[in-house]
Amino acid sequence: MKLNKFIFVALAAASISSCGVYKNYERPAEINAEGIFGDAQDGSRSMGELKWREVFTDPTLQALIEKGLAQNSNIRQTDLRIQQAQNSLKAAKLAFAPSLAFSPSGTVSGGWDPYNRDEFKDALGGGAIKTYAFPVAVSWQIDCFGSLRNAKKKSEVAVQNMKYVRQAVETALVANIASMYYSLAMMDEQLAIATQTCETWKKNLEVTKKLMEAGQSNKAAVASTEANYWNISTSVVDLKHGIKEVENILSALIGEHPGHISRQALATFQTPTVCTTGLPINLLERRPDVKQAEMALASAFYGKNMAKAAFFPALNLSGQGQYTNSISGLGVENPGGIIAAAVASITQPLFAQGKLRANYKNSKAEIEIATIGFQQTLLDAGKEVNTALAAVHVAKAKKELLANQVNSLKEAVDATEKLMKLSSTNYLQVLTAQSSLLGAQLNEVANNYNIVSSTINLYQALGGGTE
Repeated sequence: MKLNKFIFVALAAASISSCGVYKNYERPAEINAEGIFGDAQDGSRSMGELKWREVFTDPTLQALIEKGLAQNSNIRQTDLRIQQAQNSLKAAKLAFAPSLAFSPSGTVSGGWDPYNRDEFKDALGGGAIKTYAFPVAVSWQIDCFGSLRNAKKKSEVAVQNMKYVRQAVETALVANIASMYYSLAMMDEQLAIATQTCETWKKNLEVTKKLMEAGQSNKAAVASTEANYWNISTSVVDLKHGIKEVENILSALIGEHPGHISRQALATFQTPTVCTTGLPINLLERRPDVKQAEMALASAFYGKNMAKAAFFPALNLSGQGQYTNSISGLGVENPGGIIAAAVASITQPLFAQGKLRANYKNSKAEIEIATIGFQQTLLDAGKEVNTALAAVHVAKAKKELLANQVNSLKEAVDATEKLMKLSSTNYLQVLTAQSSLLGAQLNEVANNYNIVSSTINLYQALGGGTE
């Protein structure tokens, strides 16, 4: 009776001191999300809340994204890892239930005289002795101090974390497909401009040669014109190669063999009307890397609870029963009998060579590491949003300026051509104006792509890119 009271008091005291291991994870108060966007704060709806179909409305691009989500190897591998984490969670949940083991056995024993002597028959037993047993063992760990509970919670966090990993892979995939798609559209326009300019310079070269024959130009002008023509011809070849290279990369990304990628013009992209940062809480709800950072903190929290629970007693119930035809010690053989036993045990760690204390200290350090990582992830997220939004504004501000530059250079080319016909204007001035126009046109197309690319980067930075 005294022993039972002692066990009851010990368990009650341990339960009071271990109540902390049953707490659920809560975000620490020191995690601060205010001001993470810097000067890009805005209180309106976040673009990250839009589905990718609302942002990328081009049907051709949507078909490519659908192929990528269905066939991309990283997506498929991540789905399998989610299944693995879910299997581990099921095992952690079943740890609360008793374990059963059934191990039947049979034995045949006896002596045999190779010479068949009568005087040894009684000593050898007169034949083989056959015994059998059908034991069933039961073991049940009672989760008095939260060890199994925290293991289950940690497995739940692992499953959720893998889902966020999947979201991160999906977000990056959608953004990469869209970025490369519009990169191809940009290079198509640049190739068209370069090809047209190449034809113009070919005519210019012919005109310069005729002017030299007429004594109105010289060998230097011809050589300069010819060099520019070869330079533009080279850029045409480079653009064609670049297009092929991007097509191959995009084909691999969507899980297909290299081939031509159909696309629409760059101008088909429409910037979403919602193109703001939104509140800081929206970032916390959308960005998968922020969610992963918090899941790492939650995992460390439950890991600390498990390390703390290791200091407390472990209560185990076990039992065994078997049906056998040989009851040891009683000399009974056939008919069979049943043997049963039940055991309850409490194991209290006293000295584990400092391992338990070291594990607990390490678990506390893991929480600090995860907290610092979480806060840094928020800072990085805010930086990315601020940078992407600034890039969108800069590209849009340059759009009109570059358009004005192209228009001015077109007028310059037209004016120099007219002056050359009406006056003694050197033909090299016409060629110079045309070269400047080509550069300005290519820059204008590149800036139009930058608007699209920056918008895609902002969308990804805000956690967009999922259904």
